[in-house]
Parts: sequence; C-alpha cells; structure tokens
Amino acid sequence: MLSATEARNIVGIIGNIISFGLFLSPVPTFYKIYKSKSVEEFKPDPYIATVLNCMFWVFYGTDWVHPDSTLIVTINGIGLVIELFYLAFFCWYAESKARKKVGICLVIEVVFVGIVALITLLTLHGTKKRSLLVGIICDIFNVIMYASPLTIMAKVIKTKSVKYMPFTLSLANFLNGCIWTAYALIKFDIYVLVSNGLGAISGLLQLILYGFYSGCRPKKEETDPKTSEVQLSAA
Repeated sequence: MLSATEARNIVGIIGNIISFGLFLSPVPTFYKIYKSKSVEEFKPDPYIATVLNCMFWVFYGTDWVHPDSTLIVTINGIGLVIELFYLAFFCWYAESKARKKVGICLVIEVVFVGIVALITLLTLHGTKKRSLLVGIICDIFNVIMYASPLTIMAKVIKTKSVKYMPFTLSLANFLNGCIWTAYALIKFDIYVLVSNGLGAISGLLQLILYGFYSGCRPKKEETDPKTSEVQLSAA
C-alpha cells in the first residue's frame, strides 16, 4: 500500500514528464526561425513571461518558502533553463531592437523576483506566511497565462476551424493541469491547486471545442496570422 508521500512523488514525477513535454512544445517554432534565419513575426513575449513564472515557482518550492516541494523546483528549474535557451536563440536571429527588449525585460524580472525574495525572507517569518505571499503571486501569473488561450478559443468559434488550436497541445495542457491538481490534493497545496485546477478546466474547454468544431467546414479567412504560443510553468 502506497503512502500519501509515495503517491504524491509518483504523481509529481509524471507531472514533471508531461510538463517537460510542454516546455519542448515551441521547438517547431524555433526550427522555423533556424530555417529562415529570421524571427519574422514571432514574438519573445511568451518566453519572457514563462521565465518570470518559472523563477517564482522555483522560489516557491524552496525549503525557505514551501518545504517538501522538490518536484516543483526541478521541473521549473529545467523549464527556466529551456526558456532562457529559447530567448538566446531568438536574440541570435533577431534585430538589435528586439534583443534590447529581451535584455531589458529579463533584467526587470530578475530585479522584481529579487525584491520579492528579500521582502519574503527578511520580513515574513515562517513558511506559512511566506507561502501565502509567494503562492498568491505565482497564482496570479499562472491564471493570467492560463487565460491566454481564450483568444485562440474565440478564433475557433469565429472561424469554425481548429487550425490554430492543435489537439495534442490542448490535450497536453489538460493532462498537465489534471496531474498537478492531483499532486496538490494528495498533500493539500492550495496555491498549486488553484492555478492548475483552472488549467485543467481551460484544457478541457479546448478539447470540447476541438471535438465540436473538428468536423465543421471552416469559414474562409482573409489572413493567416501566426498563432501566439504561450507556455505555462509546471506547477
């Protein structure tokens, strides 16, 4: 019979595997950039946002803030490295203006996280209070990022086409939300539960839309815009 800790670890490892796959999902985009030797219309914003999200979740999972969260630290630490690699790759092919934007944003993010970390560690005593502050910040950013697919869902309804909402990515987002929700319930963690519960709902709605519109004949569109790839931290 598995103990709660063992079950939580198993679920967390599965969550790490699924989340790792999500972090690798933009690889085709960067292959296109490599082939064309240009970033074209692709924006670095989603990756910049994900870097900030990962940094906060890594800080949240430390023993000083929320002990016994090693699996949250590992996957978000890996995700942070991957996102920084994406941004470095983007900057290699981007114009100087875009590179400057990425550099400024990353500096601002590091300063912001540093300020929050100092306030948390120096003014709040006990992991309960620290988890409250950092957990709320993590949830705010995760909820914002989970809301981002709403624009794509609106496009699906408008065009009656699932062209811009890949089934595999929607399914991965749903499974990722479910597995981390289960992780949060085994040893109750309200902050992981809130963001990933909403993520599971968002993924489910995407799958429902896909099932409803996948057999429909799409409306003719005047333009063929690139989809906005938005990632989420794995926690």
